[in-house]
Amino acid sequence: MSAEAPGAALLDVVAVMDRLRSPGGCPWDAEQTHESLTRYLVEETYEVLDAVEALDGTPAAEAELAEELGDVLLQVVFHARVAAGRGAFDVDDVARTLAAKLRRRHPHVFGDEQARTGEAVQARWDELKAQEKPARGPVDGIPRHLPALARADKLLQRLERAGLPVPAAPDGATTEQDRVGEELLAAVVRARAAGVDPEAALRARVRSVESGVAGGAGPSR
Repeated sequence: MSAEAPGAALLDVVAVMDRLRSPGGCPWDAEQTHESLTRYLVEETYEVLDAVEALDGTPAAEAELAEELGDVLLQVVFHARVAAGRGAFDVDDVARTLAAKLRRRHPHVFGDEQARTGEAVQARWDELKAQEKPARGPVDGIPRHLPALARADKLLQRLERAGLPVPAAPDGATTEQDRVGEELLAAVVRARAAGVDPEAALRARVRSVESGVAGGAGPSR
C-alpha cells in the first residue's frame, strides 16, 4: 500500500480521464456517451464479483481484485467526465453527494445517535432514506436490470421490511413458464429463510458444473 494520503491517487485518475476526453486526447474515449458506456459498467461489475469469489489469500488474487475495482472506478470517473462535458455535473459533485449521504445516513457516527447492531443501522438507514425520498412504494427503486434472482431477492427483502406478504400467484397460471417462475420464486424464498444469497448460490453451482466439464467429467453415454 502507498505512503500517500488515502485518496491522493484518485486525483491522477481524474487528470488522466480529463486528458483522454480533451481535444488531442483519445478519439474513442471522446466519442463515448452514458449510453455507450453502460455495457462496460455492467461487465466490469461482474468481473469484480468473479474476483471477490476467487479470493484465496494470495497476493495474486488480491491484485486481481484491486485491478477489477479500478476498472469499476474508471467507469465512475468516465461517466462523471462525460457529464462535465455537457455542464451537468463533475466528479467532485459525485464525491460531495456521496460524502454528504454517508454522513447523513450514519447519524450514529457523525451525529449524536447510537446504534449497537447492524440491524439497527440498516433500519435507521431505511428510515432516513424514506424521509429523503417520500411517497415511495416498498418496491420502488429496485433496478430493472438486476439479474432475475437478485431482483427477486431484493423484492422479497423490501416486502419483508414493509411487513407485506409475497402476493399469491394468480389463478389460472397454466403455462410452463408460469410454473417454472413460481418454482424459482419459491427457491428464492427458501434461500432468504436460510440466509443464503440465491444469486451467489446459483453462480457457485454453475461454476461447479463448469469445473466438472472442464475436468473431463462430461455427461455419461
